[in-house]
Amino acid sequence: MTYSAIDPAFEAILRRRLSYLPQDEVLRPDDSLKDLGLDSMQAVELIFDIEDELGVVLPDELMTAQTFATAASLGAALAAASDQISAGTS
Repeated sequence: MTYSAIDPAFEAILRRRLSYLPQDEVLRPDDSLKDLGLDSMQAVELIFDIEDELGVVLPDELMTAQTFATAASLGAALAAASDQISAGTS
């Protein structure tokens, strides 16, 4: 699964945690998630949502402010984690 140019399922999950992003506004890959309302508590909830709905678990080493800086950086981390899962099951 890829999360570039923002995957609709990923975007739907992410949007629920972005309190400053109006529903009718486009979420661009390089938008600051912090500026759109993602704080540390929302990030924790977002991780639970991603695990539950996408089945992707971010490894501890990717739980950084840089990972959660933009939709693109978070999407890249999810893609990498998803690739690791796929490689481990093949």
